[in-house]
Amino acid sequence: MTAIDVRPGRLRDVAEEIEQRTGLRIQIIGGTLVVSPTPRGKHAGTVKRLSRQLDAGLPTGLGAYGVSSIDMPDNTEDYATPDLVVLPSDWEDDDEWLADPHDVELAVEVISTSERVSLIAAKTSWYAIASVPVLLAVDPREGSWTLHTHPRDGEYQGVLHGKYGEPVPLPSPLPAELDTSGLPLYAPRS
Repeated sequence: MTAIDVRPGRLRDVAEEIEQRTGLRIQIIGGTLVVSPTPRGKHAGTVKRLSRQLDAGLPTGLGAYGVSSIDMPDNTEDYATPDLVVLPSDWEDDDEWLADPHDVELAVEVISTSERVSLIAAKTSWYAIASVPVLLAVDPREGSWTLHTHPRDGEYQGVLHGKYGEPVPLPSPLPAELDTSGLPLYAPRS
């Protein structure tokens, strides 16, 4: 193991160094370094299925992008990396690694097998504070989803819960809905 030499007070430097050396997905949520392992097959399959649906239904000028990071306005440290994010299509020609949250139409988080409720709540709050207009949290542990809309004062005003098999209704300019009937479930934890 190699030591990481970082100046005090630069958490983003630490995050970038860890990500470069390990390939792990790193985020800084509310000043806390969050390290995520590479997604497992069912996690990746969920992302792939949702991405296909989004790409097929998005209007010209928008695209669904995997593992693209979103900057927190007015904060030099925080950033989040959702599993999927809908951005203007010119994102794929951009040299920046952090998307402006005002360009985001939708962020999708697929909950990992070991993700804690406190981290899920912190991420949801983070997206609301950043004014990401729509957040979809998909939970293959339980076969459920939660759609968050209308961020205001650091909270989402609209919250809709559903189960796999029920379509996720999305606001314009996103596709009218996402089909959840074919999304995989994680195996029960022993």
